[in-house]
Amino acid sequence: MTSLDPQVMAPNMETYTTDDALSMMGFGKFQALVLIYAGMGWVAEAMELMLLSFLGPFIREEWNVSPENESLLSSVVFAGMLLGACAWGFVSDKYGRRTGLIFSTLFTSGMGFLSALSPNYLCLVALRFLVGVGVGGSHVFISWFLEFVPAQNRGTWMVIFSLFWTLGTILEASLAWVVLPALNWRWLLVFTALPCFLLLPFFGVTPESPRYLCAQSRMSDATAVLERMANANQSALPPGILTYNRQTKFDHDALASESECLLPVREKECTVDNAKSSESGSLAALRVLLSRTAQINSSSLLSDANKSCASGVNVGLNQKVTNLYKDTFITSLAEIPGLFLSAVLVDWFGRKASMWSMMFACCAFLGPLVLQQNELLTTILLFGARACAMGSFTVLCLYAPEVYPTFVRSTGAGIATAVGRIGGVVCPLVAVAMLRSCHQMEALIVFEVILCLAAVACMFFPVETKGRGMD
Repeated sequence: MTSLDPQVMAPNMETYTTDDALSMMGFGKFQALVLIYAGMGWVAEAMELMLLSFLGPFIREEWNVSPENESLLSSVVFAGMLLGACAWGFVSDKYGRRTGLIFSTLFTSGMGFLSALSPNYLCLVALRFLVGVGVGGSHVFISWFLEFVPAQNRGTWMVIFSLFWTLGTILEASLAWVVLPALNWRWLLVFTALPCFLLLPFFGVTPESPRYLCAQSRMSDATAVLERMANANQSALPPGILTYNRQTKFDHDALASESECLLPVREKECTVDNAKSSESGSLAALRVLLSRTAQINSSSLLSDANKSCASGVNVGLNQKVTNLYKDTFITSLAEIPGLFLSAVLVDWFGRKASMWSMMFACCAFLGPLVLQQNELLTTILLFGARACAMGSFTVLCLYAPEVYPTFVRSTGAGIATAVGRIGGVVCPLVAVAMLRSCHQMEALIVFEVILCLAAVACMFFPVETKGRGMD
């Protein structure tokens, strides 16, 4: 017996959408397993980015590279992420979320292991660029996870998902603390690539996104995934047949003329309105994503500058790395209250208000650092700035996938992420040079301007996605 095609089924047949199914089943065991798998991908990105903080001083000492070339090592990773974010987004929309996940994971782990064997600085730069290309696919993990989460508590679970980022930063700092004194930086590269490699054996049990399958008109496959989810969660699917768009019950004979004359006009208007809404929301998301890396990097950069400019002397490599361990732990712990703050705000005030309020708060914390402050006050201010930056970034990671429709979600979020990586490319080259020359005021002004522009852009977002279905 052949399955019914939702496009040609009887007009009075009951139907349900993916949002209906997820709302009825709720968040259960199935989504928890998806959360763990996607979270490990997030841990891998956090470790690869945090690695850059520890790698630079050792590379500079071993190969006697200039400070500018040391900064270049960070910039090429973000340049690779810029390229990878666009490429993996297109792949996951064209060939499936699982395809994007497996190939980006394979690429990241392979290039990570190879970079540990680099014979010289130029080879290391090239391989770390390729690692960046692989890590650029990490946004696919976010889209994939969110497509399994019911709309009513999507914000809360995105905040919980972001805890994996904090876990990754703390894990990398702990790993560097143990590995670098006992072994060397090459072993740190090997151990940092392990989380990506450990994802591969479990790939066979990962499900394809039912939203993606519906968008590709693969209704029987999408239904099979939802049935598997219902069994795992010990719940039931809504009655009827799965459809991508809501079907309205009506008497075909009695309302034939109305269907022919009125419905196409209304459907066209809705389609145009939704297209405009998605387009304008996408552009707004692109603008605000420019500030992401500047927010996250500003804490560690300003902390280092404040200490070096105040002392006026150079510290040894061991002392510098020891200070870096301490600063990394402090700033990583600052992310935890930021996550709690975003959890409170995101489903109460909405996505837009949460983002711009925390960005303005980040500006307020950074403002006093224009003048020289003592170490305790500087640490407190940077702690608050990092918390607000992490909170706004978490909401942003939730908002961007919600704005785009399923069939272009990964591509749109990938392009938005790629624009954000421009900050990662520019920051090590420009901001670090300013801070090393003790131009702390000018560097802070740059960060403040970017944050203010991003916050104002959030205020003018045309779409509020709180409580909305993703289709």
